[in-house]
Amino acid sequence: MFTKKLWLSLSVLLVAVLVLSACAAPAPTEAPAPEVPAATEAPAATEAPAATEAPAKAPVIGLLLIGPANDAGWSQAHYESMAYVKDKIPGTELLYLENVYTGSTSHTQTPAELAADMVTKGANIIIFNSDDQKDNAIKFAQEHPDVFVIHPSGDAAWKEGKNYANLPNMKNIMGEMEYGKMIAGCAAALTTQTGKIGFLGPLINEETRRFAASAYLGAKYCWENYLQKDPADLEFKVTWIGFWFNIPGVTLDPTQVSDDFYNTGYDVVISSIDTTEALVEAKRLAADGKKVWAVPYDYYGACEGAQEVCLGVEYFNWGFAYVDAIKSAMDGTWKSSFELVPPDWKDINNPDTSGVGFIKGGGLSAENAAKVDQFIAELGAGLNLWKGPLNLQDGTVYLADGEVATIQQIWYLPKLLEGMEGQSE
Repeated sequence: MFTKKLWLSLSVLLVAVLVLSACAAPAPTEAPAPEVPAATEAPAATEAPAATEAPAKAPVIGLLLIGPANDAGWSQAHYESMAYVKDKIPGTELLYLENVYTGSTSHTQTPAELAADMVTKGANIIIFNSDDQKDNAIKFAQEHPDVFVIHPSGDAAWKEGKNYANLPNMKNIMGEMEYGKMIAGCAAALTTQTGKIGFLGPLINEETRRFAASAYLGAKYCWENYLQKDPADLEFKVTWIGFWFNIPGVTLDPTQVSDDFYNTGYDVVISSIDTTEALVEAKRLAADGKKVWAVPYDYYGACEGAQEVCLGVEYFNWGFAYVDAIKSAMDGTWKSSFELVPPDWKDINNPDTSGVGFIKGGGLSAENAAKVDQFIAELGAGLNLWKGPLNLQDGTVYLADGEVATIQQIWYLPKLLEGMEGQSE
């Protein structure tokens, strides 16, 4: 009984305490605010690191090669330039694809689509490395304005050019290979014993016409001025295979074209395609006692394996120009531009300064090597072979006597020059 009364009393007391506690609790709106620093106590924005002090974002380069990375020509020159870029810009990553060209069976996507896929993999700079990719480079740049695009050999970023596209994210970079081709032509003219030089060309366009014409101008100058021979006695024939390299069933076979030259009295062949068939055939024929030579193209190591018949190689050096462009993309100083990178006449084979070089081959005699050096020195001192009088192949006046060609006149050369044999269109 006592226990029941005691329990009842305690229960009443407990209920009373709970009621009083509930009445004393603050309402939700009166709950104390979380203890956070007042706005005036927060660090001022000016104390944050400035944007220029932040580490630069590492470049991820997507490189679309028209051919194989080991073609000993155009594509290998681009591929190996990336090692230079990685050395100068630590942290650089490279994504690359080979055999990216119109009609390639290696890919089911267009070059623009392949580039877009590279962006999904982290690429923030895309290099379309061929003229064949021009339309795709422009399309991609239009569709991806936040991605930096470099297109060597193109002119879409050239305000004074015919094909200006006003793309803020695009740069065109091209070595002034007209000089390299002049040197190649000079070496060929000094060496030929028949007075017949063959030019193994890719497809026909403005670039290939001006390079073939430059080789002819160099050959003609050295034939006339160093050998004291009549330019009328120099034969210079161009045969185009139809693309930058052999595509069986689509192009002419460059091996066969080279053989046709060598077997019809053309004892020197200047190659302007991406691969080395002319050099390979010269070596094979020389082993059988035939006196023939070749000048390969694009890649500084192209003479390797056939030095005895190689007169030298005119080549592109992309590395340092790419470093400048990529750094500008990363540090915010990028500007759309059309850049022609000249030789460094103090040392045309300086990898840090010269956009175009020429390495003499073992097939060039010591006497002729000295003359080639003399010719290079003349070019460096201001010799301009793009100066009138010059006529086009059909006899139309191209440059009047004393007239110096503009960059546009050279870049957009409409036909081969008078004195050259071969198709202009």
